[in-house]
Amino acid sequence: MKRFYYANSVSNFLVDTQESILGTLTSNSQFDVTNSQRDAWIRQIQILKRELAGFDSGTILFEYTIPRIGLRIDNVLLYNGHVFLLEFKVGEKEHKFGDKIQVTDYALDLKNFHKFSHDATIVPILVATEAPDSPINTGEMKPQIHNVVFCNGKVGNLYQRIRSISENLGTRELNHYDWIHSIYLPTPTIIEAAQVLYRGHNVSEISRNEASATNLGSTTQAIGKIIDECKAQHQKAICFITGVPGAGKTLAGLNIANSRHNFSEEEHAIFLSGNGPLVEVLQEALTRDQVSQTGIRKEEARNKAKAFIQIIHHFRDDALSTGTTPPCEKVAIFDEAQRAWDVHALSNFMKRKKNISDFSMSEPAFLIDIMDRHKDWAVIICLVGGGQEINTGEAGLVEWFRALRNQFPYWKIYVSDRITDEEYSHGQSLADLFQGLNTTIVPELHLAVSLRSFRSENVSAFVKYLLDGDWQKAKSFYQQFEKDYPIVLTRNLQKARQWVREQANGSERFGLIASSNAKRLKPCGIWVENELKAPVWFLNDQNDIRSSYFLENVATEFAIQGLELDWTLLAWDTDMRIVNGTWECHAFRGTHWEKTNPIRAQYIKNAYRVLLTRARQGMVIFVPEGNPEDKTRKPEWYDQIYRHLKEILYEL
Repeated sequence: MKRFYYANSVSNFLVDTQESILGTLTSNSQFDVTNSQRDAWIRQIQILKRELAGFDSGTILFEYTIPRIGLRIDNVLLYNGHVFLLEFKVGEKEHKFGDKIQVTDYALDLKNFHKFSHDATIVPILVATEAPDSPINTGEMKPQIHNVVFCNGKVGNLYQRIRSISENLGTRELNHYDWIHSIYLPTPTIIEAAQVLYRGHNVSEISRNEASATNLGSTTQAIGKIIDECKAQHQKAICFITGVPGAGKTLAGLNIANSRHNFSEEEHAIFLSGNGPLVEVLQEALTRDQVSQTGIRKEEARNKAKAFIQIIHHFRDDALSTGTTPPCEKVAIFDEAQRAWDVHALSNFMKRKKNISDFSMSEPAFLIDIMDRHKDWAVIICLVGGGQEINTGEAGLVEWFRALRNQFPYWKIYVSDRITDEEYSHGQSLADLFQGLNTTIVPELHLAVSLRSFRSENVSAFVKYLLDGDWQKAKSFYQQFEKDYPIVLTRNLQKARQWVREQANGSERFGLIASSNAKRLKPCGIWVENELKAPVWFLNDQNDIRSSYFLENVATEFAIQGLELDWTLLAWDTDMRIVNGTWECHAFRGTHWEKTNPIRAQYIKNAYRVLLTRARQGMVIFVPEGNPEDKTRKPEWYDQIYRHLKEILYEL
């Protein structure tokens, strides 16, 4: 993807002809240039030639590309060491809210991910050519990002504002060539990543830094090598990709699925997940993006998206109806494989929902059995989140090894050397896990670099120690990232809502989240049992009251696992409380709380692990005051939680 369509010094731009500039723009465009686009470019050229005539230096660019999501900024002016972003709305009579969001997003994206913009001041400017004059909006929305400046097409309007702002900021050093050709270190959301990969880009274009790109690239290459060996040697193999929360396991799976989806006539890859909300959100996001990019009918786009990403239960049910016929896919990627059901859970489901009374396989065993139907070769890739089993019957990694040992010992197994971490092994030794199995260690199958929290790679470690009750280590890790990734604490829900709204700029997404066990947040107006439409909550904009932006509908760990927000408001109930200095888990039964057994306690702990690792940029934790007249909301329960968190975090 070409970084820009046209670039020149301001002095050369002023003497370059309109026809020459327009010709360069047209020849560099990736798409057919419509009449409306051509007319818009002509108007931009005319205004900029007039308004920049008094400038004795600077560089002007047209259609500068943001690789992460393929968007293009109308114009970038590099002047006096500052970066002016110009978004033109030719013919518009007002500065619309959505247009302001658009240019704000450009500024945020460059500041966060464009290396040579990290130390530069960025000034976003919205030019609605027919709008009335507006006063200059002084001040910063964030450090080194100026508030959006509103301009129009009148003579001198744009010139005066750029001059005034530039004089106020002073002169700084900025190498224009370095800025134009700067490396871009993005961290896309999983939704953005799926869209970009689906359009045909590769993972290196959407990875935050060299470490994450190398990590993800190495994992993809290692899996590709295993697939090729299985094809050549007619073998069957299963690979387990592990990683810290937010390291990009789902992204790695999508990258593998995308690269092998139409690899050859005899090979098809499919991305499967038991996470219904994740699948629904990704399918809808891909559908909307394809309609926007190509103009095809929505139903056609949706059918294509469903062929790429499917709910695992549909894959499983189809296998039930086809007897012993193998699926068309030779490569199956199972997302969140740790959540596959054990024998008891799947047998009960088959009896209740499918009227099969004698089903006696766990979900891992059944899924392997489906792929084992292929006579020549097959590959399964399991994406495993350590310590993220969040529901009764979710078997964890141990069940996969049990199924392989008891029923499929001839399958080759590939794992990383980190598979023995407690979150994966549940205390079992490496010898016990691998006994009787054909196992090969591949270090590249562990993703160690956090992608989600692009401001800090230590958030997952902080969460681990916090939930383990190791307060000193949790505090030590928090102090390493507190300035870049704020986590604050409050007992006032209104303050929490205000804080999260103030942190977000542009279309940065924020939302209210809580544990599905947090049943006594209801008096605070937080109802975890309310049904959430995940695609609407995650994808719709600030004008939709059902979206996350309104901080009304709450997403639990089931809705948000595998997805993320820029900022989160986490409401903490007494399902996970402090007793004698350590965490203790409780479930709400009817009219009262009951202490849970160790298995159920682990699910609740894992729910908070998921919730605490969903924010990309920061979070606020709300702990209610409780009510002395309500035996289910005793203030001392909440006080203990707050007191321990307060030892680590800042109060609002």
